[in-house]
Amino acid sequence: MLLAVDTSTQTMGLALYNGTQVLAESVWLTHSHHTVELAPAIDELFQRAAIKPGQLEAVACALGPGSFTSLRIGLAVVKGLALSLHIPVIGIPTLTYLAAAQPLMQMPMLAVLPAGRGRMAVSRYTVQDGAWRSEGELSIMTAEAISDSIHEPTYICGEMDAAERQQLSRKWKNAIVASPAQSLRRPSFLAELAWKRWQEGDVDEPVSLAPIYVHVAEAIPD
Repeated sequence: MLLAVDTSTQTMGLALYNGTQVLAESVWLTHSHHTVELAPAIDELFQRAAIKPGQLEAVACALGPGSFTSLRIGLAVVKGLALSLHIPVIGIPTLTYLAAAQPLMQMPMLAVLPAGRGRMAVSRYTVQDGAWRSEGELSIMTAEAISDSIHEPTYICGEMDAAERQQLSRKWKNAIVASPAQSLRRPSFLAELAWKRWQEGDVDEPVSLAPIYVHVAEAIPD
């Protein structure tokens, strides 16, 4: 049994996965209440799935990029579970699991997350060997800059507000913006990726596991 936790942004998510079935999943919009909402939400997820914490065999966490404070809260809870239950922990970049949930296409894809101050964290992906693979470094850009950088048909998915969607959709010939439902981060995909790594023996050290930031001096603010 694996618990997946994503507190990267104001959109939080949890999933329980046993390798063959998603037993429970929860996604909701918080209002900077990560600290008070996360633990009760995990308890509620366990109750709905009739699972006890002692039945967990592994735990996974989305590593960001994302809000500095919210990522620390998620990591603290995940590390606490891993250390107290003596189970492995697996960290997965947030944009990696968002990309894994998208349909395969011949065109490139930009996966985005809020980066504060009107900016977005952006990672470019293309399909290679039947899966989305990242290309280049993670970037911090405004929606306008992203729009200006697109010169070929490009699929864009991820957490965007109304203004950002409108800005990107103006370039309708080349910018194909995913629907809000398709852009929603599903923690069950985080669970699947983490499960695969766990089964391959590729796990992380709880003490050294850390959030992903573009630069230390440019850590994404709350």
